[in-house]
Amino acid sequence: MVETKLDEGALRAAYGRFLGAVPGRILLTGHSHQAWPDVVEDALKRAFDDAARFVDDKWSQAVMPKIAATGAAILDRMGFPRTDSIAFGKSTHELAYRLLSCLPPPQAKPRVVTTDGEFHSLYRQLRRLAEEGMDVVWVPARPREGLAERILDALVPGTAMLAVSAVLFEDAHVVPRLGEILERATSMGAVCLVDAYHAFNVVPLDWGPAKDRIFVTAGGYKYAAFGEGICWLRVPAGCALRPVYTGWFADFGALAGERGGEVSYGPGGDRFAGATFDPTAFYRAEAVLQHWERFGLTPQKLRAISIRQTERIIGRFDAAGLGERVLSSRDSARRGGFVAVHTEDAASIVARLREQGILVDSRRSFLRLGPAPYLTDAEIDCGTDAVIEAIKRAK
Repeated sequence: MVETKLDEGALRAAYGRFLGAVPGRILLTGHSHQAWPDVVEDALKRAFDDAARFVDDKWSQAVMPKIAATGAAILDRMGFPRTDSIAFGKSTHELAYRLLSCLPPPQAKPRVVTTDGEFHSLYRQLRRLAEEGMDVVWVPARPREGLAERILDALVPGTAMLAVSAVLFEDAHVVPRLGEILERATSMGAVCLVDAYHAFNVVPLDWGPAKDRIFVTAGGYKYAAFGEGICWLRVPAGCALRPVYTGWFADFGALAGERGGEVSYGPGGDRFAGATFDPTAFYRAEAVLQHWERFGLTPQKLRAISIRQTERIIGRFDAAGLGERVLSSRDSARRGGFVAVHTEDAASIVARLREQGILVDSRRSFLRLGPAPYLTDAEIDCGTDAVIEAIKRAK
């Protein structure tokens, strides 16, 4: 089969609303809020039209079919069978906490292995649970060299849960030997949760031999371009865990029965469901998934585009004599979808660049530049050079 070449002009034209909203603006925020393609605007109108047409029946007539189709497509893009179980929530925090609530109470000191390089939602929640007695083992995420070995060493018999990112949020470091780590943890009977937010749709992952036994969470705000309010949890087949943090969507079948007895759960991903949510996120997701398919932008193709673009950014820093500022790996296999550079003035530089129409972001002293498929090389160069100039002035 002959692979068709990406029509870059047509792809860019498909983002007319976001790219044309502020003339001259450069969106190096592909790792955070990717631009929405124009088809999303029509999708949001369909959400209103369906509500007007079906009223309360919109759930069965329109929303639930979209959720099923969206879930199958997401699983496929994550490298799982489309028929696997999946649960949705408004945030990865909601879903991670629902899974954590399946463990023995914190006072029983369940042992949870994680790293100190996790995103704030998981890091903060585990710190709070540790205050209540949970035995949280914080594996140092730095230096990045040896991280996999340190996680493996921390996985000892009696570990109740492993919760780690596939790609670290500060510098886009792709955690090596992930499959081996997950196999070690599951062989000990630990519940395995992988935060794949900074991997979904930009870094295809090898889940290894434990693939069928792991939980994976991610969301739509970043590289998926679905927007906010739609996150998910891939659930292993045969899961019988009973979340304490549960909602009425977790078992619709119980609504018609008598109250009392043990709390029951629905099949598959339903057991991790919450309660009533804003369904418009699924209209956005459906439209964007069709957009990716229309342009043939599989995760593998998006990965190739990302590698080329991040290499271009690193090359500009090298040419400007600031190569030592680059914190993201120069090995493309270990670098995710953005480039992080070091500057103590990261937050103030971000603010100044925003006034110039150059959008980047920062986490502590990590200034992050996130390209995206719809950006031209000229925009990437211009935005990167503006960051370089701002860093030089801040010296």
